[in-house]
Amino acid sequence: MRIIVAPDSYKGSVSALGVASAMEKGILTVFPEAQVCKIPIADGGEGTVEAMVTATGGRIIVEHVMGPLGDTVEAFWGIMGDGKTGVIEMAAASGLSLVPLESRDPRITTTYGTGQLIKVALDAGIRSIIIGIGGSGTNDGGVGMGQALGIKFLDNQGQELPYGGSSLARLQHIDITGLDRRLSETKIMVACDVDNPLCGPKGASAVYGPQKGATAEMVSQLDEALEKYALIAQQVTGKSVMEYPGAGAAGGLGAGLLLFTNAQLRPGVDIVLQIMDFSNLVANAQLVITGEGQTDFQTAYGKAPVGVSKLAKQYNVPVLCLSGGLGIGADDVLNHGIDGLMSITPQPMTLEECMSKGPALIEAAAARMCRLLKVGSILK
Repeated sequence: MRIIVAPDSYKGSVSALGVASAMEKGILTVFPEAQVCKIPIADGGEGTVEAMVTATGGRIIVEHVMGPLGDTVEAFWGIMGDGKTGVIEMAAASGLSLVPLESRDPRITTTYGTGQLIKVALDAGIRSIIIGIGGSGTNDGGVGMGQALGIKFLDNQGQELPYGGSSLARLQHIDITGLDRRLSETKIMVACDVDNPLCGPKGASAVYGPQKGATAEMVSQLDEALEKYALIAQQVTGKSVMEYPGAGAAGGLGAGLLLFTNAQLRPGVDIVLQIMDFSNLVANAQLVITGEGQTDFQTAYGKAPVGVSKLAKQYNVPVLCLSGGLGIGADDVLNHGIDGLMSITPQPMTLEECMSKGPALIEAAAARMCRLLKVGSILK
């Protein structure tokens, strides 16, 4: 029996590779003769660099850059096995996980560090970059990224704006003459798992601002600031991105990349699975097991497990989803190619306990899932 395990990370608990390894152990306790193929995946958020570097035999490089609060953080990026393609995840430099709960305020957080990672990749001679933009702690429309790459965002006195999305309310002019010229010869693919526009009730500020610490008043201020920014940027670049699907991703970083680079936005899991040649790998499999930290109504909108299931169903391979938790609307994924769901928790426990025991719980749950499969094969 050939079984593919293709999970996303259980964020904050276990990496995608760690999840895949734990699943493998559980499977082999029930099906010791099974051939298990581990394919850790990601959808553009945390774990994207690790997944793609691992799959291609590349390497990870550590850098010190500006974090979302303006301090110095240890971030990383990757070069894939071809030696020519760079992989960046904005969460490593500008992610929400880098902002302590008590300090969350999307009016002041910046994507400057993400821009620094792009510049480091350019300095290394990379001219093809994949950027995952999930897990952001920012709402600055990618302005910080632009500042790191040489763009000046000026107020009516000709002074450069400070970092953060709220300062865009004072924006009067954008000077792109200093933009790193190497970007014009660089192919940038953006791995994005949402299709939100930049502004409005479904925009960056309204939908994702609250989880980054925004009050209702802050959301209104940030949304107005991003709208002003988009209109001024359109005058400078000739690009209209306000309603572009995915422009609102990562607090508007999607918009910034569209405005100031030649970036193309694609569903993150599609990019990852294509790089990994998942279609060929799954063609001869009998079963696929995927999963993520929390499966809920959002999963059906292009998260990693559904991306996996879509490809598996092209070959009529059944797909099971083993996740850390099953939230509201989890059953929606059953209409998108996933055949069964299971949570790793065997009894009621706190989130902290579940996260601390992640690998052991995943292994035990994978074994339970396989025992059910074994019974099913007997009943046929």
